[in-house]
Amino acid sequence: MKIYLNKYRYHWLSPYHILKFVCFWEKDDSIFYNHEEKPGNKYDKWVNRLDPICKAFEKVLDVIHPKIDYVKIDSWDTWSMDHTLGKIVLPMLKQLQIKKHGAPSVDDDDVPEELKSTSAPTKENEWATDDNWFKRWDWVMAEMIFAFEHHLDDKWQEAYRSGVIDFKSVACEWDENGKAKMYKSEKGPKDTYKCDYEGIKIIEDRIANGFCLFGKYYRNLWD
Repeated sequence: MKIYLNKYRYHWLSPYHILKFVCFWEKDDSIFYNHEEKPGNKYDKWVNRLDPICKAFEKVLDVIHPKIDYVKIDSWDTWSMDHTLGKIVLPMLKQLQIKKHGAPSVDDDDVPEELKSTSAPTKENEWATDDNWFKRWDWVMAEMIFAFEHHLDDKWQEAYRSGVIDFKSVACEWDENGKAKMYKSEKGPKDTYKCDYEGIKIIEDRIANGFCLFGKYYRNLWD
């Protein structure tokens, strides 16, 4: 897989910016604009002359310096597509969590009781956000990150397992000649293996919920 993405291109150079730079002695920037109360601005003719030049300059830069959106998918990228996408999504979620400047509306049904809007103090105004508004989004993002981190970690279940596995084969059926023809496994004398299946189930349910939240709030993943 190869991905090349760059930030949005903006090549527009306003005639007003050029005039403000060239005519540096003008202290009042409003003089460059033709306001209704000041018809016939002395710089209007220069704006009209520079405007087509600025548009042509913008088109040239759009051609020679376009926005890059290149994605190449190799055949092996879809062998374990969930794992491949996870490696891309996880660092993006972590960056968004740090740099985000706002929060979308999060349904009360998706968060714990203490983060619901009904658990927040009464709002002063109907249009205002409650005290848990941003906390709900922080919690949702943390759950998404938790899900992807554990999905990419093949060894997270080891924390819920301990001991040593020791099994031995024991004959359980014999043929007419008294020869064993079927065996079953039994714990050996050194077997100390223990597994917290309930704990694993709790984490797996949390992972599944994190992926559900990712799908539900996918269109809110912006800064």
